[in-house]
Amino acid sequence: MKKIVVLTGAGISAESGLKTFRDAGGLWEGFDVMEVASIDGWRRNRELVLDFYNMRRKQALEAKPNPGHFALADLEKDFEVVIVTQNVDKLHEMAGSTNIIHLHGQLFQSRSSLDENLIYEMDGWELKLGDKCERGSQLRPNIVWFGEMVPLIEDAAREVMSADIFMVVGTSLAVYPAASLLHYTADHAPKFVIDPSLPNLPNLPHFYLYEELASTGVAKAAEKIRAEFL
Repeated sequence: MKKIVVLTGAGISAESGLKTFRDAGGLWEGFDVMEVASIDGWRRNRELVLDFYNMRRKQALEAKPNPGHFALADLEKDFEVVIVTQNVDKLHEMAGSTNIIHLHGQLFQSRSSLDENLIYEMDGWELKLGDKCERGSQLRPNIVWFGEMVPLIEDAAREVMSADIFMVVGTSLAVYPAASLLHYTADHAPKFVIDPSLPNLPNLPHFYLYEELASTGVAKAAEKIRAEFL
């Protein structure tokens, strides 16, 4: 069974109603990113950071997977599929994908601010000051903040190196280190890129570019993959 590795970004979640901080009028507008999504911001004002992510969780609870998510999950019928996502929501899981690497953490998890290995699933949307881990430290969102290491990037790179087919969905390939994963693909591996604003990419035979939204582009790419590479 051939292996497809898919890198997904904010674009696929945006179609499900989850705004991104790069969008005009997006959820992050009005917030200094470094105040709500950095370790320094956490040290300065924990309550602000907790409130910000509580708001994001409430919004995420309303979101449903879109056809792009379902088309990726459907590929598991014919291929080994690994989703490497920059998104912190659980829309891929809700759509039925079973092998997902969350590069930037998971919105519905908390973790100890003392021991990063102490991670807890969240039942609801609210994380408050005074909520502590078993070692007595304040719980924080299990999110990789700006300036922090991305602990799963090496796992993702290993998956990409062994991919027969690589897909990029809903990302500008401008955010590192995730964007670097393209360079770990085998030269001969077909590369499918789906985004309404395509990044500058080599015009080579093994690149297949779809300048459209994930909700329509993923299904078209999947059809071509099944026709030519199954």
